[in-house]
Amino acid sequence: MIYDGKEGDIINQYVGFTRVYNEQVRQYGRTRQAVMETIRICRDRNYLKEYLEAREKEVVNIMMTLFDDEYIYKTYVESEKKEAAQKAAQEAAQEATRKANVKTARSLYESGVSLDVIAHAVGQSTKTVEEWLGLASA
Repeated sequence: MIYDGKEGDIINQYVGFTRVYNEQVRQYGRTRQAVMETIRICRDRNYLKEYLEAREKEVVNIMMTLFDDEYIYKTYVESEKKEAAQKAAQEAAQEATRKANVKTARSLYESGVSLDVIAHAVGQSTKTVEEWLGLASA
């Protein structure tokens, strides 16, 4: 990691630019205002001054594109996490329902209820109920 350079060299200027940028993002968020303030402050402090003066529009476009890309990526990751959590919750609910149905099927079977009635009661095929009860031949 680059921490600093010699006073006035390109590394020192870039580190200064990065520090100013981080301060402005903390203050204004990932906005055009943060980018414009970063450029203004850096020119005033002679951080990359010539480059920023010659290519201000390009720097603004690049930085705003980075904000957009980062936002899209963050939104995608959050969406994927949410979808995974919903899928896990759905699978857990389905497994809980299956376990409850197996328990119900066993209880009804032990009470003498027919397999067809049990299958209808738990919304499964007779074959599935037989498998749950260990009655199906493999």
